[in-house]
Amino acid sequence: MAVPSWLDKAFGSKVRAGLWLVSEVGEGNIFTKGQLRAAFPEVAQIDRRVRDLRDHDWQIDTRREDETLHLDEQRFVKKGADVWLPGQSKSPKEKSGLTSAQRTKVLAADSFLCRSCGIGAGESFSDGGQGAQLDVARRQVQLPDGTSETQLVTECNRCRVGGRQRQADLPGILGRLERLTPLERDVFISWLNADRRDPSPLERLWGEYRTLPEAARDAVRDAVHGMGK
Repeated sequence: MAVPSWLDKAFGSKVRAGLWLVSEVGEGNIFTKGQLRAAFPEVAQIDRRVRDLRDHDWQIDTRREDETLHLDEQRFVKKGADVWLPGQSKSPKEKSGLTSAQRTKVLAADSFLCRSCGIGAGESFSDGGQGAQLDVARRQVQLPDGTSETQLVTECNRCRVGGRQRQADLPGILGRLERLTPLERDVFISWLNADRRDPSPLERLWGEYRTLPEAARDAVRDAVHGMGK
């Protein structure tokens, strides 16, 4: 189905911005703030109207989500709701923005760490690049009664992009907890109390082994088998 023209000023600026992205930019492509403002010179807050599209499941990444982008660039990743259709342009209530106090409360509760990978704000990723940036993400959580709800969690800029469709399975986790032995449960409780899990020497050795090239892995296997004789 053909979309309306983004030049049609009968639509609001948010709708026209969405139509411009679909018609002129295209999913997966990059646009700059300069291009956006040149297309809408009469709209003072066109940047905000583009951000508003995220409330309708449009994915528009900035450098915070995609570190390959320059500061003045954004990537139109995926179109969401057809906001130019009647009833589709109203922002969902559950996607209302957080206040600074709410965001700070979530970050503090999560110890200012990404709850997906454990990295802290400003820390470098293992492969280098820009330091980690933390923000509050929404995560769908399946509850024991079979329903689900949206809960807030701290994530870094990388994990937030990769985990947009992630859903937490709380009943599954609780079920696995019940199957732990008393010793395993005590170990798990110690991790809960410390809010961290340090790998054992054996786990660290395994991790180092997994990073070795094939010939080096063969040498380790030969050495281990020789020790067992």
